[in-house]
Amino acid sequence: MRSLLSFLLLAVPSALVSATEYHEQLNLRPLPLSALLASFNFRANTSIADFEAQNFRLFPRSLGQILQYAGTRELHLRFTLGRWDAESWGTRPWDGTKEGGTGVELWAWLDAETDQEADEKWLTLTNALSGLFCASLNFIDGTRTIRPVVSFQPEGDHPNTTLDNTRLLHGVLPHEVVCTENLTPFLKMLPCKGKAGIASLLDGHKLFDASFQSMAIDVRPICPSEGECVLQLEQTVDMVLDVDRSKRPHDNPIPRPPPSHDLICDTTKPYHKPDDSCFPVDHLRGQDWTLSQIFGRTMKGTCPLTDPEVPPVCVHIPSTRDIFSAQGAHEIKYPNNDSLRCYHIEQDKEFTLILTKPEAPVDGEVAPLGIVKPETPVLYAERSFTGHGQEHGGMQAILTNPGDDTVEFVYMESLPWFMRVYLHTLSARISASSPNTNTSAEIVKQIYYRPALDRARGTQLELLVSIPPHCTVFLTYDFEKSILRYTEYPPDANRGFDVAAAVITTLEPKAMNIRTTSLLLYLPTPDFSMPYNVIIFTSTTIALAFGGLYNILVRRMVGANEAPPAAIKDKVLGFIEKLKKKKRTVAAVAAGGSAKPATGKTEAK
Repeated sequence: MRSLLSFLLLAVPSALVSATEYHEQLNLRPLPLSALLASFNFRANTSIADFEAQNFRLFPRSLGQILQYAGTRELHLRFTLGRWDAESWGTRPWDGTKEGGTGVELWAWLDAETDQEADEKWLTLTNALSGLFCASLNFIDGTRTIRPVVSFQPEGDHPNTTLDNTRLLHGVLPHEVVCTENLTPFLKMLPCKGKAGIASLLDGHKLFDASFQSMAIDVRPICPSEGECVLQLEQTVDMVLDVDRSKRPHDNPIPRPPPSHDLICDTTKPYHKPDDSCFPVDHLRGQDWTLSQIFGRTMKGTCPLTDPEVPPVCVHIPSTRDIFSAQGAHEIKYPNNDSLRCYHIEQDKEFTLILTKPEAPVDGEVAPLGIVKPETPVLYAERSFTGHGQEHGGMQAILTNPGDDTVEFVYMESLPWFMRVYLHTLSARISASSPNTNTSAEIVKQIYYRPALDRARGTQLELLVSIPPHCTVFLTYDFEKSILRYTEYPPDANRGFDVAAAVITTLEPKAMNIRTTSLLLYLPTPDFSMPYNVIIFTSTTIALAFGGLYNILVRRMVGANEAPPAAIKDKVLGFIEKLKKKKRTVAAVAAGGSAKPATGKTEAK
């Protein structure tokens, strides 16, 4: 899928990359089960000389100054929500390189000679990015930071002398909630600020209503074989929308089934009965939609700074389906890829697309597939907790190789310090779907393990794993749950603690990244009502004791015969005045009037 999504962006040779350029592109790809993948890609290049001289044009100054101050050579930031359904949707967009774990994930190469210097710059970087993107990146402390060994490699062009003086640090916040507060700074970094071009389609209501969404920011140096080295800023938004949900009108938000006469049935099924049973084939044939229905608005022309040679919108659909565009748009078809259609758009005109519904099949015919068949992933991965009780637990990762080639990958986990892993319980069991498969091959080839320190750092585990074709590997290990101090529990302690997703980096047969889902770990939780009861009881006791002691020390008790006559007279008159006011108020309320406070002074008779 990566080759399809970046078909045009990668068609330009790296030697022809200019020192300063900007282009953007939107790829639309219908998926099974009424889903639509929309991938927004924004890429800006600026010369390193201009960057070091703080001559910012396309590169945002706010981010550039942070990178310079923190000594950052390469940066990767991810905001992700939802789960990618690999079994239904196929391979991840961009081969998973633009995807992060649930929440916020950050890794960067910092210019530092020692680990202590790297930690100081990492703290500066996370705090600055936290303010820039309105996120809680400042909570990435030592317990949530690791130093990967083989899982991540630099994507930019770095001299060997530079890499020798850099440190790679990785942090993740799986509990972070991604919302529109993170989207607004993302759009402000674009040259057109979301006012024109494909960025005008990004709406927070649609983006965060998607089944899956990921925002990625990558900063890396690129040095082509000819020409000047540039610093590249790439921003990507991937979202999987539910077409039926997006087309639902605002005044009718409750989904209702279509009438029976509007259903298109698969008549090839043996259990099909015209008046009794129907197997709908809409999810196989594809949905009809318009650009305004999907994103809630039309596209406002193109950004004036974008490269005119790169078409801003591309759609991946079968050649048998019809699609219509707005007036003034120019459609481009490619002979070597008949399922790809791109559109050149005039700068000042609004643009929209209309994808029609395929023709209904004739009785007895099989309905044609209305979408491009998703590509089968190289590897399927899932992870879950095992065991029971509040003291011990277990972890199980199920890794399946559906292809015909051996898959070699690095499996990395970053676990919190209160999960004490028993490394001696690590085991790998293989299950083959074919009896001819060699199951005696070595599965786990290398292990890198960095144990946790209580309240100082988490556990880091990296495994080099190899899976034969058509096999499934079960990785399991046990761990112990620590007991926290009562001040270390969050307000929603009974909800559990989020455990970051595992990162899988495939090496063979091709390079790609996979993130598993995050997990929810339940720890022994004390009864927080008992401290509350103790606090209330203690506060009441102190208040009663202090109040009585204060009255004894401050008040002066005297007899009535010892008090001055004027003081007794004033108290009696004040008491009589209160009774009169209360009587007038009750009478006014009974008469249906309003109770007004009495004015003036009352003379004593």
